[in-house]
Amino acid sequence: MSQHNHDKAPKYDTSKVDDMTLALLYLVSYGDGESMIRAWKSFDWDAMNRLHEQGMIGNPVGKAKSVVMTPEGFKKAKELFHSFFAV
Repeated sequence: MSQHNHDKAPKYDTSKVDDMTLALLYLVSYGDGESMIRAWKSFDWDAMNRLHEQGMIGNPVGKAKSVVMTPEGFKKAKELFHSFFAV
């Protein structure tokens, strides 16, 4: 039985990871759908930081277990979620 070696992880397209992370943030989002949307932030920190740099979410650094999604981020997250996961 082989073991997975994290030190030799394959290279990957970070923009695809960011899109998938944003879509999954939609899945775990809550709020009124307009002014304040929050999402649980238990995702890869590098992806969360990139999404923050892109203006999709508020700063993920802090003690809160959730992060604020920007209106633009929520809209894109919803579109990506439906694109990836809708049946």
